[in-house]
Amino acid sequence: MQYLVSVIDDGTGLATPTEEADIDAFNDRLRAEGHWVFAGGLGSPDPATVIDNRGDEAVFTDGPFVESKEYLAGFWIIEAADLDVALELAAEGSKSCNRKVEVRPFL
Repeated sequence: MQYLVSVIDDGTGLATPTEEADIDAFNDRLRAEGHWVFAGGLGSPDPATVIDNRGDEAVFTDGPFVESKEYLAGFWIIEAADLDVALELAAEGSKSCNRKVEVRPFL
């Protein structure tokens, strides 16, 4: 089963050098134990563009989809036997990046 682990930033900004090292070590562990699928960091939502093409033509809107002080700063896609394993890994990921995370299963 695959899970999305979303990293939630509350405006603390970029990772510190210590956090980066901890994230790298966590990523290495995910790879070594077969949990790694993919991961990535995301930039600030300020330069985001929202596109809505549900009508006759696409509408492009500058700025994030929602106004919030918390935003998606990165993510891991992990492979785990079950939700309990995914939650345990996500807790370790939260510790390594020093941010809150949210876990959701892929359908």
